Amino acid sequence: MIRPIDRLAPPAWLTAPASVAIFDALAAAGGTARFVGGAVRNLLRGAPVSDLDMAVDLPPEAVLKALRKAGLKAIATGLAHGTVTALTGERRYEITSLRQDVATDGRHAVVAYGQDWAVDAARRDFTMNALYLDRDGALFDPVGGRADAEAGRVRFIGAPATRLAEDILRLLRFYRLHAAFGAGPPDPAGRAACRAAAGDLPRLSGERVADEMIKLLAAPAAAAALAAMAEDEIWPHLGLGPVDPARAGRVIGADPAPTPDNFRRLAALCRAPATAAARLRLSKGAAKRLSAASEPLPSVHDARHRRAALYRLGRETFCDRVALAHGAGELDAAHFEAAWRLAASWTPPRLPLDGKDLRALGIAEGAAIGQVLRAVEAWWLTGDFQGDHAACLAEAKRYWATARGG
Repeated sequence: MIRPIDRLAPPAWLTAPASVAIFDALAAAGGTARFVGGAVRNLLRGAPVSDLDMAVDLPPEAVLKALRKAGLKAIATGLAHGTVTALTGERRYEITSLRQDVATDGRHAVVAYGQDWAVDAARRDFTMNALYLDRDGALFDPVGGRADAEAGRVRFIGAPATRLAEDILRLLRFYRLHAAFGAGPPDPAGRAACRAAAGDLPRLSGERVADEMIKLLAAPAAAAALAAMAEDEIWPHLGLGPVDPARAGRVIGADPAPTPDNFRRLAALCRAPATAAARLRLSKGAAKRLSAASEPLPSVHDARHRRAALYRLGRETFCDRVALAHGAGELDAAHFEAAWRLAASWTPPRLPLDGKDLRALGIAEGAAIGQVLRAVEAWWLTGDFQGDHAACLAEAKRYWATARGG
């Protein structure tokens, strides 16, 4: 039996009606439930809590039955792994039965359910994720996670090599959690184990790698984590093609946006966007953005060219290419900042001419209309968007007459 080490002031999510209803439903079935993992870790660190995970000493079928009996919406999202999801309003609770691994293959585990909280804690990944909080705010810490959470130490529970052999995704989580919560360099024992186990990373699905990478890139110390992964020779095993952690680090360091743009950071990291997109199994839209971001940036060295580039590329691609060019040392700080200010403050106008105008001039062919519109648009951009509808129409007449040899 593990005993509480402290009693915390209950946070709002602990005493929320939905949480109380779940506690009551499981208690009525003879179970004891506690919050575990990220919610408790973040509470101790004063960080926002988003994911609500609970552990309970009942088997998953009993959890499902108890929740439904209490009138709560419950979904058997992962019965094979002991997880039931409770949905209450906007809140989602992942409730997992106490368990221990019977067999593992580095990706999936065969588990047995039990009632021993210490055994459940011992099978988790990191000490800071093995903290439990009961409905009254009592804190349980069977593996010393509180001190590590408060100090910013990301440590594996037990032997790091054993934890990695159970699930190689923990290797990426090690660097991701350090990027999010770590203080100082990563744990040496953890790094050594990750370096030794990196050859197993190709076994991971692209979706799981993508999920961890996107979260890592959004973390406060993402640049340092990317550099540590390079030092530990992790990147060659991820299958992303050539990567540039230094460029990504510069992009992250110079990013003026209040919210991290994870795909921009991913584009800065990956030198072969098609290879990376295929490995990560990105959507067509995300893969297209990754590819577009990696193309050369047009000249942005004066105001007129900056406006023209923003018009042609659109805000997202313009900002992506500006950031990557700056990260690569191809764009100095002054021009980077000027381009960024423009993207934040200026909306490109629409070309004051369309196909209807050209058809009124007697230009009926689709290909000819496109040809004239492109020519007028180029003229309009050269004039820094100054031409109005009448001027653009006059230029269209002039161009069309010349094109026909008139």
